[in-house]
Amino acid sequence: MPWKRLIYPLIVVAMLGGMAFAMVTTALQQSPTIDEPVYVATAEVLTQQHSLRYNPEHPPLGKLVMAVGLAFDDAKLDPAYPGTQTALGRHLLYETGNNPFRLMLLARVPIIVLTLLFGLVVLGFARDLAGRWAGLVALALYAFSPDVIAHGSLATLDVPAAGLLLTTFWMLWRSRLRPRLYLPLAGLALGAALATRMSALPAVPVVLVLALLSPFLIGKPGAWWRNLGWRIVGALGVGVIAVAVVWVVYLAVDPRMRWTTPANLPHPGGLKGLAVDLLPLPKAYRDGILIQFKFEARSFNGFLLGRAYRGSPWYYLPVALLIKTPLGMLALWVAGTITMLVKPALRIATLYLLLPASVLMLVAMTGSRDYGTRYVIFMPIFLAVVAGTVMLIRLRFAWAGVAALTAFVAVSSMLTFPYYLPYSNEAFGGTSKTHLNLHDANVDWGQDLARLGIRLRDKYPNETVWLVYKGSGVPGYYGIQGKNPLGVPIDDVHGLLVVSDSRVALAKGRLKQLIDSSTEIDNVGYSMRIYRR
Repeated sequence: MPWKRLIYPLIVVAMLGGMAFAMVTTALQQSPTIDEPVYVATAEVLTQQHSLRYNPEHPPLGKLVMAVGLAFDDAKLDPAYPGTQTALGRHLLYETGNNPFRLMLLARVPIIVLTLLFGLVVLGFARDLAGRWAGLVALALYAFSPDVIAHGSLATLDVPAAGLLLTTFWMLWRSRLRPRLYLPLAGLALGAALATRMSALPAVPVVLVLALLSPFLIGKPGAWWRNLGWRIVGALGVGVIAVAVVWVVYLAVDPRMRWTTPANLPHPGGLKGLAVDLLPLPKAYRDGILIQFKFEARSFNGFLLGRAYRGSPWYYLPVALLIKTPLGMLALWVAGTITMLVKPALRIATLYLLLPASVLMLVAMTGSRDYGTRYVIFMPIFLAVVAGTVMLIRLRFAWAGVAALTAFVAVSSMLTFPYYLPYSNEAFGGTSKTHLNLHDANVDWGQDLARLGIRLRDKYPNETVWLVYKGSGVPGYYGIQGKNPLGVPIDDVHGLLVVSDSRVALAKGRLKQLIDSSTEIDNVGYSMRIYRR
C-alpha cells in the first residue's frame, strides 16, 4: 500500500530530525570551545582578506564552510590586527562589538547541516552492504552517538573530515560496479577531506590501493596487463582529482598564493621531510604539515582513569573511546565486525570500512596530544555502518537483540541531553563521572561559560567568585566577575571557588591546596566545579 512506502523515509526523517534538534540545542547553549574562535576568525580572514596566514596547520575548506554561515552577519574585523590566531579569535568575538552568540551559531549551522548529510551517507553505505533495515540500524547509531552530536554541533573540523572520508570509501565501494561514475566522485570526496584536515592523509594509500580493485574502465576484459593498466589509470585519476581539489581550495582563497613560511619552522629531514617535500600540494599545505610535526614533537599533559601524567601512552585513545561510547553501541560494533568477517559476501567490504578505520586509529594512537576522542571521531561514523550489517544475522530473535541494543543506545544518549561533550557510558558512571576519568575535549572544552554566568546570577547572587577557567571565552562578557585565586595568599580566598574540570584533573601546588581545603557544592554542565571556601 502507498502509505507503507512512507514509513521508511519517515523513520529516517525522524532520526535526523531528532539529531538536528539535539545539535541545534547544544549549539545555542554552549559558549565557544577552545578551538572554535580560531577557526571562526580564520574563516573571516580567508573570506575578507583572502589570506592564508592564520591557522595554516589546518587546510581552509572546513573554515570556508563555516564562512557560508558567517556571510549572514557583517562581522567587524581589523585587517591590521597583529595578534596570534588565538588572540585574533578573542578579538573577533569579544573586542570588536560583534555578537559572539550570533557569530558562533552562524558558524556552527553549516557544520550541523554537513553532519546531517553524512547521516545519509551512513544510511546509504549500510543499505548497499546489507539492505534497508541495516541502513536504519546504522543511521540510528550515528544519530544517537553522543560524540557525533557533540562535535557535529561545533564549528570544528573533526566531523567534516571524518564524514568526507566515509563518503570517499562509499564511492570506492560503489565504483566496483560503476567505476566511471564513482571513481571521480571518490577523488572529489578525498580531496575535500584532505582540504579540511591533514589527519586525512594516512587514508590516501588505502584509497589508492582500493581504487585498483575497481574493474577496468574502458572496453572489454582483455589480457591481464591491459586490465591492470586501466586499474592503475583509475587509481591515478582518483589521486589527481584529489590533489586538484586541494589546489582549487587554496587558489579560491588566494589566487596569487601569497604565502610566507613561518619563521623558525623546523624541517624534520630524513624520509619524513622528503615525503612532505614531494607532496604535489601547495607550499602552505606542506608547511602546515610541518607545523603539525612540530606539535607532535612536544610532550603534553594528559589525564586518564584518575591519573595525571606527562606524555602519551599508546592505549589512551582506545580506553577513552571505551569510556565515551554507549555500551549498546560497543556491543553492536563487535557484532557487526564479526558479521563482516564471517559472512563471505561481506569480507571484501572490510577493506572499505574496517581497514581504513584501523589504519586511521593506529596513526592517531601515535599522536602526542591526549585531548579527546575527537581525534578518532571517524570510529563511531565508520563503525555505525559496520554495525548495520548485524541485520544479516539469521539467528532466531537476533533482530530483537539488535533492537534492544539500539534502544539502549538511544536512551543513554537522550539521558545526557543537552550535555553531550562530557558524556561517558554507564559502566564508567555516566556523564556526571566523566571528569574522574578524562579531561579536556572529552569533558571540559570551555563550553559552559555562559551556563556558569546564568548559574551564578540565579543561585549565587552577590557572592565573591574566584575563577580558574580553561577556555577561549571571556568571563566578563557573561557577567562573571571572577578573581584569580592563584595570585593571592590562600587564606585570602573566601566565597565561591569555580574551577574547570580540566584544571581540577591536573591540579597541583596552590590550586590543589585550594581544592582540597574547599567543599564541592555544585557543578555546571558536568564540566565545571563550584566549591565553597
